[in-house]
Amino acid sequence: MKRKWTLPNIFAVALTSSLLLPLSLSAEENPALKKDANSFMPIKITKAFEEILEKGSADKSKFNQRQLDLLQSRYDLSDNPSETMMSGKRKPVQQGVRALLPEDVSWKQLAEMTPDQMKEEDLFPMGFRPLPHSKHETGGMVFPKEQIEAIMKAEHRDLERFDTTFDLPKHLTPEFPPPIFLTTHPELGDVSNGEVLTIKNYFRLMNGKLTPVQIEGLRLLLTPFPQQQFNQTDDRKVKEAQLGVTCLDCHVNGHTNATFHLNPDTRPQTNRFRIDTVSLRGMFNQQIHGSKRSLRSVEDFTEFEQRTAYFDGDHITAAKKGVHLPDRSDSVSMMAQMQNMFDFPPAPKLDLYGKLIPEEATEQELAGEKLFMGKARCAECHPAPFFLDNQMHDLKLERFYRAQSINGQYNISDGPIKTFTLRGIKDSPPYLHDGRLLTLDDTVEFFNIVQQLKLTSEEKADLVAYMKCL
Repeated sequence: MKRKWTLPNIFAVALTSSLLLPLSLSAEENPALKKDANSFMPIKITKAFEEILEKGSADKSKFNQRQLDLLQSRYDLSDNPSETMMSGKRKPVQQGVRALLPEDVSWKQLAEMTPDQMKEEDLFPMGFRPLPHSKHETGGMVFPKEQIEAIMKAEHRDLERFDTTFDLPKHLTPEFPPPIFLTTHPELGDVSNGEVLTIKNYFRLMNGKLTPVQIEGLRLLLTPFPQQQFNQTDDRKVKEAQLGVTCLDCHVNGHTNATFHLNPDTRPQTNRFRIDTVSLRGMFNQQIHGSKRSLRSVEDFTEFEQRTAYFDGDHITAAKKGVHLPDRSDSVSMMAQMQNMFDFPPAPKLDLYGKLIPEEATEQELAGEKLFMGKARCAECHPAPFFLDNQMHDLKLERFYRAQSINGQYNISDGPIKTFTLRGIKDSPPYLHDGRLLTLDDTVEFFNIVQQLKLTSEEKADLVAYMKCL
């Protein structure tokens, strides 16, 4: 099934030729194999901050437009809300498959093809391939507008970068602010009072609900520490020198606001993949942490994030910029204790074993559960009641497409990635580790293709309905 090259199609390729290298890239062209590949970030900065600021600010619109062009070529970005609300009732769950298909191919036709056929004909949807960072050449944390405004108002701390901007529309991100559910107070429901937790209000909101150890852990999670792009050095990406960022700037209210950065575990820079902030809900039941690192406790994760997420996995740069090294027996344990208090949102249709209560569920939801546990094979990696297996799995997406350079990223296959929990999944768009799947419908369509499940349209809709119950 060859793609038809119409004039508009050819014109579109011409417009993006500077962003997309030919599909004929060989293994030898992998940047990791080049002699100038480097594991380390630049240490000595030879340019003055004023020069870095001027160039970064001048180039910002160019990079923003490059990313917007990419997103619009891959996805339907329109606002199409469903009737289902997220757990805090502040935002509806978006619906519909947003990944765009290659010309003259239907989802049904694609599902009938083998991986080799899709690879040969270049038909694996671009929206199913790795999603680059908005400025992949630099990487680093990029916060959504709502978080930037909330922290500026509360703390007069600036999370806005001068060189790049958050790229996804607001309706495709989690509700803001997200509700807070505590394992110790299920009877209270959302204890956020509709506020973003900050260093200014956490004591007022949580005194009497948390223990002294947990309150101290929360204080530390809300204390800014230097980070690669947010610090006092000349190569920072904010206008004013500042203290840094906090754990809950990304994991707002113990959940997520879709802040993204690059994974710290891969080199060289161009081979790194975008990483979407995950929720801290249900950390008490997770046995491995980090998309690739498989850290074996939340204490390990909390301690080492000061060198990884904060400093791109480069301890040398971290030392230069003022890394915070929390004490394992004191600060780390209290931060971990607090993270373990964040509970999943209520799921009133699930019983004690994570199964649907027949009297509470619709026929469609029950059909979706049967598929989830059977034909769709979801439960092999996401077993009830917490819908994760604490394992790492490789989807082997290299079966479907040839690696190529797009917007500064060489999109090699992902390799093994940890299983993420599906409890409360409707609250956590976008999906997959890099946020390439914008809706639950996208996620079902993606796995239908990748696992070659041959689900019908009705079965795919049933699965989405079921996942909204989790």
